[in-house]
Order: sequence, then structure tokens, then C-alpha cells
Amino acid sequence: MYATLPQSGLAAILTEQRTPLVVDEVGLPTDLDVGQVLAKLHYSGICGSQIGEIEGVKGPDRFLPHLLGHEGSATVLAIGPGVSSVAVGDLVVLHWRKGLGIEAPTPTYNWSGRSVNAGWVTTFNEFAVVSENRCTTIPLDTDRRLAALFGCAVTTGFGVAENNARIRAGESVVVYGSGGIGLNIVQAAAMHGARPIVGVDLYPDRLDLAAHLGATHLVDGRGEDIEERLAEIVGDRGADVFIDNTGLPWVVEMGCRLTSSQGRVIMVGVPNAGERVSLTPLPLHFGKVLMGSHGGEAEPTSDIPRLMGLLRSGSLDLDSLVSAVLPLQEVNEAIWSIRSGALSGRCLLSFE
Repeated sequence: MYATLPQSGLAAILTEQRTPLVVDEVGLPTDLDVGQVLAKLHYSGICGSQIGEIEGVKGPDRFLPHLLGHEGSATVLAIGPGVSSVAVGDLVVLHWRKGLGIEAPTPTYNWSGRSVNAGWVTTFNEFAVVSENRCTTIPLDTDRRLAALFGCAVTTGFGVAENNARIRAGESVVVYGSGGIGLNIVQAAAMHGARPIVGVDLYPDRLDLAAHLGATHLVDGRGEDIEERLAEIVGDRGADVFIDNTGLPWVVEMGCRLTSSQGRVIMVGVPNAGERVSLTPLPLHFGKVLMGSHGGEAEPTSDIPRLMGLLRSGSLDLDSLVSAVLPLQEVNEAIWSIRSGALSGRCLLSFE
């Protein structure tokens, strides 16, 4: 714990879309507003959402420059007025889905006299001012490295499987895209007794990891006969569940064709702004479901302790998901490694 509260800290700043992040010192707000929490980061995950923000997949960004990151582990250094669910000294998971407590005003940081915006949670910064409802307290002896994954990768993956897809034992599941979230969907599907579980990805290392976590069949996404191969695996009836983590319209369209008459197609990946999906809507009137997922509709306050119980019991494998741990100064190299497929699982930024 610090004798006096820090006045500044290192942060990765998005100054312009489709350009590398700038890593520099930023000044912290001088006072905490109602519902705000000052936290010292330990580890942060890098999610596809941050890469999407950098690439501008949702269109122009009117909040530049701003900070990034939405999953991490941290220790609470100070709390603002009204905060009651966390206390100074608590170890917390930082998450982007709303949890218990106040949704505070968003903070503004200072960067050499220039204002830097931030949302209700950021994790690509050494010290972060976050909203109380983006913090969930966890036991002090929790592995801080693995705890970061509960901010998004784990809770979203299990939320997609349990809340969106509602996977039942014996159902066939196709998981298209085996990155950090996709691998947790595979793991959740296996825990719920799905069979077969088909992992699809462009990179062999990710497919190997999907098999390790429970995928019964693997399909190379670089092949020209992907749909034919998937149809052979799920059979004439079609897949019960098709989960797309890519956001590519043609993958969603394929999912609609491959699923059964009562099948569920879940869109986890976000399409680029302006892209369209073409499909025949008639099956939607007779039981087929096409839906978007918003973080698996996870509820961090209850889901994080529940899923951490699986980790403590040895039922949940997260060590295999961590492919690299790098300092914040190497964030751009980390992002390149994820985009290029050089890393098979989750990459963590370390502030230790």
C-alpha cells in the first residue's frame, strides 16, 4: 500500500484510430467523485474489443484520446463518497459488465496539459479510476494473474454458453473462432456435456488448445470446404448451437444454414460498421434463433465468485489460456502478436 496516493501513472493511450498506442505518464484526477474507486492494476487482459476500438470497427471515435482495457485484477487504493461494496485494500476483478454499486461519472486524466478520456473502467493503465459497479471483490489469496481473466474472457465465455446458447448435455455445438472468449465457450460447453463440440480457427495452435479444453472435433478455418466439413460432423439434423466469435457476416450466414430447425445462432463477434448479413428469415418464425450477445449477459457480482469456485476446485483450466505476460511498455507488440495469430490464448499485461 502507498503511504500517499499516487498522482500519476503509466498508461497506454489511443490517440488516433489504426495507429499504435502511445505509452506515457498520465496525471490522475485530483479528487474522487461519488462512486469512484482508485485502483492499482496488477494484470490486464487484452480482448478483441480493444483491437476493434483501435481499428475503428464501430466507426469514428469521438472520444479520442482515451484509455483502453476492460478486464483486470487490481487492489483498491482509495474510494470516493458513497462507495460501500469495496474497501481500501480489497483485491478486485475489474470488469466491463455492470455489477454491484454506483455507476460513477467517468474520469478524465491529464497528459502533458491535454485531457484524456476514459470509460467506467480501463485497465491499460497502472492506476485506474473506475466505477464502483465495475469492481468485484475476490479473496486476497486469489492468483492475481488468472483473476484478470474473470473481467471478460471467463465470464463472457461461460455467459454465452449458459445464458445465450443455453447449452444442454448432448447438444452439438460449433464454436467459430477459438481466441480467449471462444476457448472459454469450448470449456463451458464441455462442462455442460455438449457433444460434439467443434472448434474452428485459422491457427493450428489455437485448435490444439481448443482440443485440450474440450473440443471433440477441429476444423481448419483456412480450408475451402469449411461448411461441408462442419455439416459432416453435425449430421443431417444440423447443429444445435452455432457460436460466431469473428463478426464476419458470411460466418453468421453459414451458421444459419448449418443449424437445425430449432438451432441457436449466437453472434459474439461484432461486425464492422455498415456490414450486413443476408439470410432467409422464415425459419426464425418456426423456432430457429439468431441473437447477439452482450458479454454473455453475465452478472459479475454473482458469476465471478461462482466461476472462481470452479478454478479453486481444479475444474476450470485458465493456466493453459495464458500464452504470454508482457509489461505495459510492450502493449503494441502484444496486440500485433494477437492479431497475427502468434499467440494462441490470452495475452496479459503485467504491472507487477
